[in-house]
Amino acid sequence: MFKSLLLIPIVMLFVSGCASNYSENTQNYVVEKHLANTPVSRTSNWWMPRHVETLERVKMGDVDLLMVGDSITDHWSDVGAQSWEKYYMHRNALNLGFAGDNTEHVLWRIENGEVEGLDPKLTILMIGTNNSETSDYSIDQIADGIVDIIKVLREKLPKSKILLLNMFPRGSGSRVFRVPLPDKIRKGEQWEKNDQISALAAIEVVDNEWVFFLDINNSFLDGKEQLSRDVMPDLLHLSENGYKIWAEAMEPTIKVLMNE
Repeated sequence: MFKSLLLIPIVMLFVSGCASNYSENTQNYVVEKHLANTPVSRTSNWWMPRHVETLERVKMGDVDLLMVGDSITDHWSDVGAQSWEKYYMHRNALNLGFAGDNTEHVLWRIENGEVEGLDPKLTILMIGTNNSETSDYSIDQIADGIVDIIKVLREKLPKSKILLLNMFPRGSGSRVFRVPLPDKIRKGEQWEKNDQISALAAIEVVDNEWVFFLDINNSFLDGKEQLSRDVMPDLLHLSENGYKIWAEAMEPTIKVLMNE
């Protein structure tokens, strides 16, 4: 399905004009079905009641900004509440982040009413890190899941622009290590994997008209390219300061895409 990883640097710049196989006629885009892009609900006892509660909010409408994802998005509602109120309340934002979700769970939710009848100006998506932490999914399969989520969002929200975020760094306090020569620098293994997944998905869907890509990961690092536990206490989830950094880094792009 995917092109060579040599194309990854092309999509690591926001709205960089990368080549894409994506078109507005999303019905022409077909990928093989597998675990990461086969919609499925979860069995956690809180999950379905939360979905039902979300459907009730969706029925009320009046949403200009959607954020879709897993726990990292979900925690805007508690850890990141101060930044959410400052940056997103006035934009009639709705948080569709569910802790623990994989790509297939997000697919199920948006195919079962969570965006029905909405007409947001912008939908922000970051998903896939929960898939990537296991060996159950290949890099290509997780990227497929992200692509299919965007496909469904484009079908159900045809007037909404979509901003795909590069998955955030995780699993290591250091962004880089040197192998095997001093002048060869690689990212930490989990960071590298998440970057590859996001890049592969972006190559397929970014058209810089309706679907855009943004990598803000450097905003979380210090001058030595270190990921501080002050920003991500468990090297995965953001602190209150981390959400502030996220909001500030995304703000210029949101303003442009929402025509503010």
